[in-house]
Amino acid sequence: MSLISLFINAGLSAGGAVVCYRLILDYIPIFIARKMYGNDQCKVSNAPVPEPMGVICAAVYLIVMFMFIPVPFFEWIGMESTEFPYAKLLAILSGLISISTAILLGFADDMLDLRWRHKLLFPTLSSLPLLMVYYVSGNSTTVIVPSIVRHLIHPIAVLPITINISFIYYIFMGMVIVFCTNAINILAGVNGLESGQSLVISASVSLFNFVQIYRFGTENTTGFWHHIISLYFLLPFTACTAVLFYFNKYPSRVFVGDTFCYWSGMTLAVVSILGHFSKTLMLFFIPQTINFVYSIPQLFHLVPCPRHRLPKYDPKSDTVSMSIAEFKKSELKLLGSIFISICRSIGMLYVKEFEKDGEIYLRINNLTIINLVLKFGGPMHEKTLNDVLMTIQILSSCLAFFIRFYLASLFYDVVE
Repeated sequence: MSLISLFINAGLSAGGAVVCYRLILDYIPIFIARKMYGNDQCKVSNAPVPEPMGVICAAVYLIVMFMFIPVPFFEWIGMESTEFPYAKLLAILSGLISISTAILLGFADDMLDLRWRHKLLFPTLSSLPLLMVYYVSGNSTTVIVPSIVRHLIHPIAVLPITINISFIYYIFMGMVIVFCTNAINILAGVNGLESGQSLVISASVSLFNFVQIYRFGTENTTGFWHHIISLYFLLPFTACTAVLFYFNKYPSRVFVGDTFCYWSGMTLAVVSILGHFSKTLMLFFIPQTINFVYSIPQLFHLVPCPRHRLPKYDPKSDTVSMSIAEFKKSELKLLGSIFISICRSIGMLYVKEFEKDGEIYLRINNLTIINLVLKFGGPMHEKTLNDVLMTIQILSSCLAFFIRFYLASLFYDVVE
């Protein structure tokens, strides 16, 4: 029955993609008429580009998911003698609640330009229904100790050692949700980048689920259901995102907005928690993790951070180059100064020191991997830049599969 439900889900996803395509075409002039648009800062033309179009695709996604809710439970409807799987229904509903609140947060951010503390607080609150259902359903909070560490703890141990980390696991899952809802939003600013990276990650995670379903082989195993429910959420998301990417890629006809970034991040976090592979999900977020770590000094104002960190556009050559942050050296905090010294010594940061008005100034590239790519690759066309970033994302997914299925076997006796 699960596989039949998956085929129905795939059919609804295809229908959702068609609806997304039609609605985006219909709403482009409506958004412009309502002055819900922006200007592409990396183009000579100042033609208005509709924003945030991600809310249209998110709405279609929710409609598809709402229509799909009864499908996995058809065999229990009207049968009084069979115990209804309430835990499975609660899992789907809790995931949809968290995704819906993330979409609301994203749309509020697009309309009101929320502050960063709100962007950290609201995803934490929206994760509570999902984590609560995870708790009452009796899902495991135990972790397997890696074999290397196990032999240090108990040299003669033969069987794997597990540790129940209890509430720490819930803190970790909450952090995964907050990270995912913000990571894609931080790595943005190039035509097709937000939708493109989300499409690659969702397709990669979908492939991972299919591999796991094949490995489990039978519907009677618990792990089989975990990966099926993950695909229930992922297939409609991947279909809608593919259509949005078609309109968002260079030259962008629509902007996705923060609504899409929060929707995509929350959806990926939800499927990893319901699918019990939240640690594996982080492997598919390698570029986003690197970008976040590299951005920390500016995000936490250890180094002065400008309002926008988009690449610098040169209209004469129609290319983009790394954007620059300029500030007084005296404005640097100690940790920021240490970061600049380390990155400068290993070639990971452009730094120029000069004197102006009797004070020492520093000029550095803005701390995103977009600007880092431009530092190493030099000025390039925006489409080329996005192609490079998408290649990095795809290669990172390949690395994630290698780590998950091959490298992990060096640390664990059984890799499920």
